[in-house]
Amino acid sequence: MNLVPKTAAMASACARGLNYLAPALDLVIRLYVANVFWKSGLTKIENWDSTLVLFQYEYSVPLLPPEMAAYLGTAAELTLPVLLALGLAGRFAAGALFLFNAVAVISYPGLSEAGFSDHFHWGLLLLVPLLHGPGKLSLDHLLQEYWTRRSRTTAVEERVPAAPS
Repeated sequence: MNLVPKTAAMASACARGLNYLAPALDLVIRLYVANVFWKSGLTKIENWDSTLVLFQYEYSVPLLPPEMAAYLGTAAELTLPVLLALGLAGRFAAGALFLFNAVAVISYPGLSEAGFSDHFHWGLLLLVPLLHGPGKLSLDHLLQEYWTRRSRTTAVEERVPAAPS
């Protein structure tokens, strides 16, 4: 009985199974984090007057007047999560939300320990699509496949001489 080849075969089978599940996990991470920021954006537009008051007196967004910060923050929370969920410009959306998340932590001095923990975990989850890309279950991947196929077809067509007329 040779233990090393059997162990290697079993490890290889496990790795193939995990590789098969990776795109689903990428999608779950994107949808989870997108949902958090999307709901926050919806809460802000639900009562705009309260949002303006919060940005005026509670949040200390650096370098921006409170009203502009409210508009830009809400716009970010309503657009970037959609891009992230679809995996369209996935790295851009993840990076922008990562920075947005960091600014939120810096701008709210009254953030509780539990709130800080939530933001920390969202930031870690955003690093997955930022560093790894949105994954195979994304519009970015579909567009990349399309353009790769199209460029191969164009290259083949350019190499094949036209039939004489």
